[in-house]
Amino acid sequence: MERVTTLHLEPPNDRQKLFFQCRKKYIAFGGARGGGKSWAVRTKAKLMALGYPGIRLLLVRRSYQELESNHIRFLRRELLGIAEYRATARQFVFPNGSVLDFGYCACDADMDRYQGAEYDVIFLDEATQLREEWMRQFAACLRGVNDFPKRIYYTCNPGGPGHGYIKRLFIDRRFKTGENPEDYAFIPARVTDNQALLRKQPDYLQQLQALPRKLRQAWLEGRWDIYEGQFFQEFTDDPAHYRDRKFTHVIEPFDIPREWKVYRSYDFGYAKPFSCGWWAVDFDGCVYRILELYGCTENPDEGVRWTPEKQFAKIREVEQTHPWLKGRSIDGVADPAIWDMSRGESIYETALRQRIYFTKGDNRRIPGWMQLHYRMAFDREGYPQLYVFKGCRAFIRTIPELRFSDTDPEDLDTRQEDHVADESRYFCMSRPVRPVRSGEELLPADDPLNMRTAGSRQGVIL
Repeated sequence: MERVTTLHLEPPNDRQKLFFQCRKKYIAFGGARGGGKSWAVRTKAKLMALGYPGIRLLLVRRSYQELESNHIRFLRRELLGIAEYRATARQFVFPNGSVLDFGYCACDADMDRYQGAEYDVIFLDEATQLREEWMRQFAACLRGVNDFPKRIYYTCNPGGPGHGYIKRLFIDRRFKTGENPEDYAFIPARVTDNQALLRKQPDYLQQLQALPRKLRQAWLEGRWDIYEGQFFQEFTDDPAHYRDRKFTHVIEPFDIPREWKVYRSYDFGYAKPFSCGWWAVDFDGCVYRILELYGCTENPDEGVRWTPEKQFAKIREVEQTHPWLKGRSIDGVADPAIWDMSRGESIYETALRQRIYFTKGDNRRIPGWMQLHYRMAFDREGYPQLYVFKGCRAFIRTIPELRFSDTDPEDLDTRQEDHVADESRYFCMSRPVRPVRSGEELLPADDPLNMRTAGSRQGVIL
């Protein structure tokens, strides 16, 4: 039987063409549903395998079933007579010596099979469904002494365990030591760019447009601050509204009036980050996160390993020197765990030596999360009851990245970097509010007006 040597390709759309032409080392493609990402990955892999004899490529999804349904079954038809598929090895072998391997990673143990592996090009399809540490380990496999291009292609939608990592590198472009900004490129793609899909499924666009607003913004518009599974979907960081304080939680800092009460909230950490936040409360009960001290290294969720003594000494220094805090009486609230004396002196006793005082926080998780939800909710005029000064970077970075738990639909996933969230809920539980309808004023839970009008409100907690 004569071997077929011609590869027939559909013409790419403009965004896919940019994806094919980009020569950066790290290239992300996507952002919204229906942008033609899977076709672009398969086509790019075929072109590189045929164009560079002897090149070694790896295409990764979270599970083998996803590989089979999204790639392998198409490639077996498209490469029939061009490359040999070896099912046992899960790879296509080309006559010119190029190899396209397929890999999956759903847990830490799956990464063991890639130890010592070398690839010239790696495709991480639906990369946000992979954890950051897995993506870093795959990047370590990108090596070799040949002259082939060394690249990683990421296709992605907002949401998933790797959302924060992809967003930091390609959307926010916040780079750390050793990361060269010139190596990274993001090519956005939406369903409106994929006319081939819209011709085959003309109602697909209408389906996306009919989604609830938050989901529509993520899936149709490719918004990276809103995504499926996001725990605090209310949180919005819109620089256009920093000064008028409408439709945003992040605002420009301002001098805190001396008449406002200031509070401190704290969550201990050593190998994991510790978090301390300072909050101001205005005369209407609206709260402002004005300062924070977050003990994290350059690596997410990695603590600076400060002793409790050093942490409280630094907290005391901040309170004695910062103009917003200096000379104020500050009430503190903390995780009750710091009162534990089972291993000797408690962390709270260490705080007392630095004249840092706390009361035991209410650490019930679900009521605490609801208090944050209530505070972040916008009223009919577009104003929330919780603001964050734009210098509070740990809150702004970690809160929108938190996702729902896979096992408890009311809780967040505790495997995430949730230290700021924990410390914030201790504070909110110290000044609880009742849920109100959009447009109604939020009042402390023990306010007499709340008791008189409770029947007209949505419900109560605590």
